[in-house]
Amino acid sequence: MPDMSAHLAMTQLVPFAAEELDKNKVTPGVLGFVVFAVLALAVWGLMKSMNRHMHKIDFTEAPDPAAATPAASPTEK
Repeated sequence: MPDMSAHLAMTQLVPFAAEELDKNKVTPGVLGFVVFAVLALAVWGLMKSMNRHMHKIDFTEAPDPAAATPAASPTEK
């Protein structure tokens, strides 16, 4: 029986909402701005953190000590 009341409420309330909605005045509002601002601050913080971590990395490779000293092969005498 609860399904019937939900269906009845939807059929009664949807036409009223459609009459009051003006498609020229729909805006994201304050909530849309707040969500966008939070996302922008999160991206800025992540980029700043990534930049800090990238500066800590040393990109120069250390020479391989095994390649620097040629080892004599056991077959050579």
